[in-house]
Amino acid sequence: MTEFLPEGRRLADRENTIALQSAKTLMQSAVSGAILEAPCTVCDAEHNMHVDLGCMKGIIPRSEGAIGIESGATRDIALISRVGKPVCFKITGIDETGSEPVAILSRKAAQEDAESRYISKLEPGDVIGARVTHLEQFGCFVDIGCGIASMIPIDAISVSRIVHPADRFSVGDDIFAVVKGRDEGHICLTHKELLGTWQQNAERFAVGETVPGIVRSIEEYGIFIELAPNLAGLAELKSGIKVGDCACVYIKAIIPEKMKIKLIIVNCCDGGCVPLEAPYFITEGHIDRWVYSTPGAPKYIVSEFSGRL
Repeated sequence: MTEFLPEGRRLADRENTIALQSAKTLMQSAVSGAILEAPCTVCDAEHNMHVDLGCMKGIIPRSEGAIGIESGATRDIALISRVGKPVCFKITGIDETGSEPVAILSRKAAQEDAESRYISKLEPGDVIGARVTHLEQFGCFVDIGCGIASMIPIDAISVSRIVHPADRFSVGDDIFAVVKGRDEGHICLTHKELLGTWQQNAERFAVGETVPGIVRSIEEYGIFIELAPNLAGLAELKSGIKVGDCACVYIKAIIPEKMKIKLIIVNCCDGGCVPLEAPYFITEGHIDRWVYSTPGAPKYIVSEFSGRL
């Protein structure tokens, strides 16, 4: 639902801009229950979040900073890390007791609305939008709406193996993902199913072409070179090459029934690789079953999505 966007996505929207024009428009938003967004400028010593609304100052009390803060299920780093970044909120009132009015805001209320009206209704196989918030060795953390976090494990990012999620994503990227399930109340995601099957990716290339690639692994029998996030080919061993190098490769053969692409390395250079284009073959709707493998291939790769969360 477009109402429950990842934080940062509504900041420049016309409706958001109009709502932040004055105390009057802020109160109109309070009455309507609209979710707004503005930059967090400071998180004070008590971990209250100070927000620049433009027309006045706003404050999100620590207890209203996120779902789970009061119970300890969410750590305060979730508040501190939003400094200098947009935060979503609902307006709960305006405090006029001081020399200047201050809007009282609740990020937790926006998250609770997102949870009850959107996230709780998600089912395995649903395709959703997300924004990358930070990267760890084991996976990519994303905001799936109003600052609610989820994670894509590194082995679910693409079929082609990567050393670190940074090989595929950057913080701030807007991406798509597939709902896989729920673990201890948190939505679990996968990503590779949106990047096309072996056949769909192989059809983007032709025998005789020379194309760029990235060295992903070096085995005793050859060098695997990524041509696309869900497609890799095999080249003969060659000295002086290491994982992560950029490669210029000649496509010698494409063999669908074996899911193999034979490559010849033309030249190679280390470092400075530009990430390969990651085209989405699916960006909306629902997936029940995704089969990566070609018919009759020796390896069968499939994802099944069924049941309710």
